[in-house]
Amino acid sequence: MTQQQKNMVRSTVPTLREYGLDLTKHFYKRMFSHNPELKNMFNMGNQQNSKQQTALALAVLAYAENIENPQVLMSVIDGIGQKHTSLNIRPEHYQIVGKHLIASIADVLGENATPEMLEAWKVAYTQLAEIMSGYEAKIYEQQTGKNGGWTGWRPFMVKKKIKESIEITSFYLYPADGGAIADFVPGQYISIKLFLPELNLYQPRQYSISSAPNGTYYRISVKKESADIINPNGLVSNRLHDFIKENDIIDVSAPAGSFTLKDNEQPVVFVSGGIGQTPLMSMFQSLIESGSRRSITWIHGCRDTKVHAFKAAIEEWKQNNQWIEQHVFYDNISEARVGKGIYQGWVDLTRFKSLLDKENAQFYICGPAPFINKHVKDLVNMGVSKKSIFFEEFGPQTLQLN
Repeated sequence: MTQQQKNMVRSTVPTLREYGLDLTKHFYKRMFSHNPELKNMFNMGNQQNSKQQTALALAVLAYAENIENPQVLMSVIDGIGQKHTSLNIRPEHYQIVGKHLIASIADVLGENATPEMLEAWKVAYTQLAEIMSGYEAKIYEQQTGKNGGWTGWRPFMVKKKIKESIEITSFYLYPADGGAIADFVPGQYISIKLFLPELNLYQPRQYSISSAPNGTYYRISVKKESADIINPNGLVSNRLHDFIKENDIIDVSAPAGSFTLKDNEQPVVFVSGGIGQTPLMSMFQSLIESGSRRSITWIHGCRDTKVHAFKAAIEEWKQNNQWIEQHVFYDNISEARVGKGIYQGWVDLTRFKSLLDKENAQFYICGPAPFINKHVKDLVNMGVSKKSIFFEEFGPQTLQLN
């Protein structure tokens, strides 16, 4: 890019701040109108709730703001790249996206979209596409370089369905071809793809692997949505619960994701809300099975004991390992049942000033976006460095906390 083109892209930052979401909503509507086949690659639930449009608007804004040095966005690029490879995004898809993005800029900005500005954004997008495609090519290469690794979609058999609570069921996925499967880093996720008759589409979804690496199977633990009218986001989860049986075959992508357990001996504090415990369960179990003596604090919140999954497993780990500390918060529980390690109400980290006594502790947080936002801010206000806080937002990345 020429310096003049960079300046022109950067000059659009105020407009993107004001109209970025309008732009991305128009973009997706336009792209799906011209290329409806891409609906099979995108989570249409995130289209309905505007999460995908918001995430793209934030990404485009961040790129424009850092057009002089896009490498500072590597953490964002990594998160997007991990998600893209889990969905089998390839370079040719960037060509389609680019065409509709530039056309959408012209449509939304109207006469303010001069030929020079559109050309600058076309060059800028080409640069971004090259960065992303190159980064994703390295991820694909790493995946195929692993024993049992693959790219794209691979058939897996559901050998076991285990009910963990009244709304969470675990699915044990074994490769249908009988071959080896790639190892993963605790905290990573896989994508699965199911056909939804309600939408007449294939729909992919990401689910955290909830078990430790074992070389034989992947376990995902899925929450069933109970609302009368199910958001498209819950259609895949409910289809798993209601229609997928043991011995059925589903398509699975290779493990991906950057929210992973760091390989060191520092104390760890796991903080989860509801189904957000799944990647943390993988980390927790991995530490137990490795014989690690790292100090572990498990803090979990959910509605009540009936929806509390993995309660027995964690109790067993705690009883057998004296360096494990557990605190559980229930929205609904009788005062008579409140006691040591059991609390009524929402998770409140400010109650545990002792966490600050754990030298070099690392905090792993997973749950709904408001849950993550609250606890990251509480920890920072308590004096914890942001460098020691790691979090996973399910779905498109919209939280800006680092």
